[in-house]
Amino acid sequence: MAQTNHGDQGLLYWLIKHVSVGPLITVVNRPTVEGLENVPTEGPALLAGNHLSIADWLFVPLAVPRRISYLAKSDYFTAPGLSGTLQKFFYTQTGQVPIDRAGGDAATAALNTAKKLLSEGRLVGMYPEGTRSPDGRLYRGRTGLVRIAFETGVPIVPVGVIGTDKVSPPGPFRWHAERVQVKFAKPIDPIEYDVPSDPDERHHLERTVTDRLMQEIQLLTGQEYVDEYSKKWRPES
Repeated sequence: MAQTNHGDQGLLYWLIKHVSVGPLITVVNRPTVEGLENVPTEGPALLAGNHLSIADWLFVPLAVPRRISYLAKSDYFTAPGLSGTLQKFFYTQTGQVPIDRAGGDAATAALNTAKKLLSEGRLVGMYPEGTRSPDGRLYRGRTGLVRIAFETGVPIVPVGVIGTDKVSPPGPFRWHAERVQVKFAKPIDPIEYDVPSDPDERHHLERTVTDRLMQEIQLLTGQEYVDEYSKKWRPES
């Protein structure tokens, strides 16, 4: 794992990545990384990956020298009391960014928050499936991520993570010593496309490029693809 000046990362983020959790899971899970040269070393970009486990947000940042900002529910940052303050501090310092719900629904708020982060030159991580896979398969991607790329002109780097569902399966917290692979494909550049002004044609293109993105992720992971949207995972009672 490349060492990085922690001045632009936040002290807790740097400590977790380079001193405590990062070295520990490197020893326990022996992650391998392929295609890191496809991740821009500077400037804004979107990292679009499959989502198998809560552990994904640890292994992908571990693989990339730059800090990655992930979107998170604003509720995580507004809990009352000392525990709420500590929770807000932890999420902020580890790269999570609250979704600003002002003036829009959840989807619109997420898009606006991502665009703001990209305008600041950040590397933004998103999950096009919209939620964790309930069964390890890869589900149809939602078009919002590609819409952001078209509106901002930033590249999309497909990310494939393998093994995190075995490391930390859904349900009560568990952590197993399974190996993890993190793979990055060549970026999809929005300048390759002539984006139409007609809303229907634009949406069709967004769907087409999103499908291409999911195909790239599938090539990285080898997951079975399901051409329907994933339902939100809920633990069995």
